[in-house]
Amino acid sequence: MSAAPAHDLDLTAPPVVKTIARRSLMVGVVFGIVAVILAFFRPEQFFRAYLLGFMCWLGVALGSMAILMIRHLTGGGWGMVIRRILGAAMRTVPLLTLLFIAVILGIHKLYIWAQPLDQVADKHLREHLEDITKTYLTTNGFILRAVFYFAIWNLLSLLLSMWSRQTDRTGAPDNTSRFKAVAGPGLILYAFTISFAAIDWIMSLDPSWISTIFGLVILIGEVLSAMCFAVVVERILFDYKPMSEMLSPDFVHDHGKWMLTFIMVWAYFNYSQWLIIWAGNLPSEITYYVRRLNGGWGYVGLMVVIFHFAVPFAILLSRPFKRNIRKLVWLAAWLLLMRYVDLFWIVEPNFSRAFLLTPEDVMVPVAIGGFWLAYFFHNLGALPLLPAYDPSAVEVLGPAHHHRENA
Repeated sequence: MSAAPAHDLDLTAPPVVKTIARRSLMVGVVFGIVAVILAFFRPEQFFRAYLLGFMCWLGVALGSMAILMIRHLTGGGWGMVIRRILGAAMRTVPLLTLLFIAVILGIHKLYIWAQPLDQVADKHLREHLEDITKTYLTTNGFILRAVFYFAIWNLLSLLLSMWSRQTDRTGAPDNTSRFKAVAGPGLILYAFTISFAAIDWIMSLDPSWISTIFGLVILIGEVLSAMCFAVVVERILFDYKPMSEMLSPDFVHDHGKWMLTFIMVWAYFNYSQWLIIWAGNLPSEITYYVRRLNGGWGYVGLMVVIFHFAVPFAILLSRPFKRNIRKLVWLAAWLLLMRYVDLFWIVEPNFSRAFLLTPEDVMVPVAIGGFWLAYFFHNLGALPLLPAYDPSAVEVLGPAHHHRENA
């Protein structure tokens, strides 16, 4: 059993958390009403934008769960100080499960394989679909696999959250071994499920295209989104206690290093996919880049290369920059925007040969984000910002961290 920690901090989340939750809900309602109105007039554009927005916010939730499991396996104060931020994001998975129902409702608007085959003009694609829709890409299979993915994610979230709550009270058990026992297999399950979900929900938008590394591209984008989101939230909380007393420059530095690592891995996976497809030069693979390098989409891709990788990579090489939360937060916020642009570049060219940004592409993701953020900040305010009776809490609550070096 763990003893009471030696600290005098009130670990309750500051009132600003509830304020942001209310404002986020208002944004979600307002933009949601506009999005629903647009859905009646242009349902095709609505469902495309909905899938884009859903994948953006799902990435933050699942990426947070992955980073949380990495922290349980590796330890370290860097993860403990944002553990409740990651946990609050992870606990939005039930909401995302409900939100996925809209994707199912729009399946015939989104996926060509779910439409009558006699409407497919391309003869070779129609013959390909005749085979694959008999085995893998079926409506029932799509739904059943989604149920399986969300069941795994909700189970992992439930176990990690349940044991984390136990460490908020005196005499809490040491759940370190439990966390590790779940985190190891959990990371493997997460990698497999998100890879197959990426195939089902995004790659199958163009069933003529194949990439064996695509799941990893989506996976690394999710963990990058989650770390950037955690940096943004910790910056908001840094103006208030207890975060102002817990967040040291060393922890901020670690978060910046994680961002740099994820950016480099993201670039590596994307370049590997490009190189493999370029070297193979197969008709079943090159369609992905042919679409995304023409019709104005190439400029979006160039923007992603420069501002999602090159510029952030150069900035994050600076040690002083990575140690300053007031500076790092701006890059983190920018990278969250670039994650949206990257997903936009992945999803939208499947529907538009020429570059096109519709009102739905903005309204719908913002609406989903408003509801998601409201639930996130509700979760964040429901528990202390640190599991004080966890044995690892001393890494944050120790005397060395009872100061505000970042001011």
